Amino acid sequence: MSTTLRWPHTLASRLALIFFTGLVLAYGLSFGFQFYERYVSSRSMMLNNMEQDVATAVAILDRLPATERAAWLPRLERRTYRFQLDEGLAGAVLALSDAPMAAQSIDKAIGRQYPLTLHDLPGPNPHFQVLLRLSDGRPLTVDVTPAPIPLSNWLPVVLLVQLALLLLCTWLAVKTAIGPLTRLAHAVDNLDPNTPGPRLDESGPREVRYAAMAFNALQARIAAYLKERMQLLAAISHDLQTPITRMKLRVEVMDPSHEKDKLWSDLEAMEHLVREGVAYARSIDGSTEASCRVNLDAFLDSLVLDYQDSGQQVVLESATGALIDTRPHALRRVLANLIDNALKFSGAAQLQVESATGRTLIRVLDNGPGIPVDELDEVLKPFYRVEGSRNRNTGGTGLGLAIAQQLTQAIGGSLTLSNRSAGGLCAQIELPARVA
Repeated sequence: MSTTLRWPHTLASRLALIFFTGLVLAYGLSFGFQFYERYVSSRSMMLNNMEQDVATAVAILDRLPATERAAWLPRLERRTYRFQLDEGLAGAVLALSDAPMAAQSIDKAIGRQYPLTLHDLPGPNPHFQVLLRLSDGRPLTVDVTPAPIPLSNWLPVVLLVQLALLLLCTWLAVKTAIGPLTRLAHAVDNLDPNTPGPRLDESGPREVRYAAMAFNALQARIAAYLKERMQLLAAISHDLQTPITRMKLRVEVMDPSHEKDKLWSDLEAMEHLVREGVAYARSIDGSTEASCRVNLDAFLDSLVLDYQDSGQQVVLESATGALIDTRPHALRRVLANLIDNALKFSGAAQLQVESATGRTLIRVLDNGPGIPVDELDEVLKPFYRVEGSRNRNTGGTGLGLAIAQQLTQAIGGSLTLSNRSAGGLCAQIELPARVA
């Protein structure tokens, strides 16, 4: 089973990996060079000291009477080598060219005065011995146990502390660099022309200030453009009502005929379209309505009774004890548009309500033909109609769901459409709630 290394997906993790890896490599190279320099210096110093000690010790032992030499051996012993007044242990003869650097240092110190024989002694603690004969012919063995360069006990702790500091500095650097970008990404993701969010803080480094100023200017331009467009749509729709009314008055005085009926039907469709256009233009200002606490059961019951009094098949299938803070007129218009849409395509509508912690769900269900999956999001756009014909009686104006979507966002909720498994459409409104 092979393991594939994957590049991190987030910019923060990538920058952190690059910074930390670069710092660790740079620090590792620096530490390696310093450690190597210290190793060479320490080795040279230890070998030089060994040369002097061995030369001095051999000179002392050579000048002492044979009976006094044994008493001096403990005084001349060192951590890595010691002296023996015998021929040592039998071992493989070791050539000077293949011997450790300590053997070469001993040869350098006394090899010119005394013939040396090197023996390699493998085992649990590998070492070597240097055999020589003093001036009186008696043997002397130098037993050498090579040891690594001593390492300070505090050095690993210092290394761990330095690595922790590198990691902390990397995290602070990445957080400082990514923080403004993350705030900008969140602001762009939550950008809503209908409910402009708070302005980004225009403080910090020059690049951060420039990006924040550019985003704030963009948000202001979008809001101004949409407001101007809605005002234009509302003005045109409002001004069209007057000539349409005059035309209807003129049609009323015409003699009864088939053409009169056609003109009247067209004028009715135009008037309906104009009213919907004005309603859509005004829906962008749905947030201007004052918010108040509403008993959802009583609110929905009143709405359903109004439809039932007019002979429509609208029922409320469930109830809940929820109190919601909302704008009642805007919510009523949203539900009315969704119920009218259900009545138009199926002749009946069912309302379901469900309360959970922190939210309330209101569903408007019908048994109509539903909406193709690839058009569920498109129908929420203005003037989009699933109906392929241009007949306003079957296709509508294409503004009902757009108005519902606009007003739902204005009151802080969300509207989603989905097809039911048994057939028909489910329009779900999710609102923040306070359960009583």
